[in-house]
Amino acid sequence: MDFTNEFVPYVALAVILWAIRETKKVSNKWIPILAVVLGIGYAFWEEGNLTPLILLKGAQYGLLAVGSVAAVKYFLETHKPYKN
Repeated sequence: MDFTNEFVPYVALAVILWAIRETKKVSNKWIPILAVVLGIGYAFWEEGNLTPLILLKGAQYGLLAVGSVAAVKYFLETHKPYKN
């Protein structure tokens, strides 16, 4: 696999989580659990079988996506332009 194929699932899952987070219909405390479930679902779809390694890979997808969303949120909140 090249860099693009390894990086795209994280970005796609992060965008999906950001959209879910912005709807305000899902509490923020459920976002990490939802991310892990979606990550496992994607890893299962990608590999076609369910093994402990696939579960771990899916959890990795989900948790890295949550971290990415948190990093972007923190960056946007701390770098707001100053208002007079």
